[in-house]
Amino acid sequence: MAINKNSVQAYKKTSVRTASQGKIIVMLYDEAVRQLDVAADLLSDGTKQLDRVNNAIVKAQDIVTELMVSLDMEGGGEIAQNLFRLYLYFNEQLMDGNIKKDIAPVKQVRKLMAELRDAWKQIENTQVTSAPTTRSGINIAG
Repeated sequence: MAINKNSVQAYKKTSVRTASQGKIIVMLYDEAVRQLDVAADLLSDGTKQLDRVNNAIVKAQDIVTELMVSLDMEGGGEIAQNLFRLYLYFNEQLMDGNIKKDIAPVKQVRKLMAELRDAWKQIENTQVTSAPTTRSGINIAG
């Protein structure tokens, strides 16, 4: 049985539209980690499909940039500033890894992003369990 592609896309859009801020952040991290896994796997296999490596790294960079611009720099204080600097570092490392087709910076950023993803997941789970009647989401400022 074939799955209607439009139905799958509609489901994904609905999932994003109805998600809390914390869930969206976790989803962004999940996708960035997935893209970095694709790039790292291709690089470790010695692929000649460098366009696929480039596309995966650029997608991860786009996600990092989205996380960066969504920070509340006024309300987030030191945490938002630290995350901003960390996201800048991620993008610098990914750009370097992409240019040189070097797996080391890709793996380093992937490791750090997975750790941040796990932290956001814990925060999101805490928010959901501590406020079962109303879900106010998470302040992206940190």
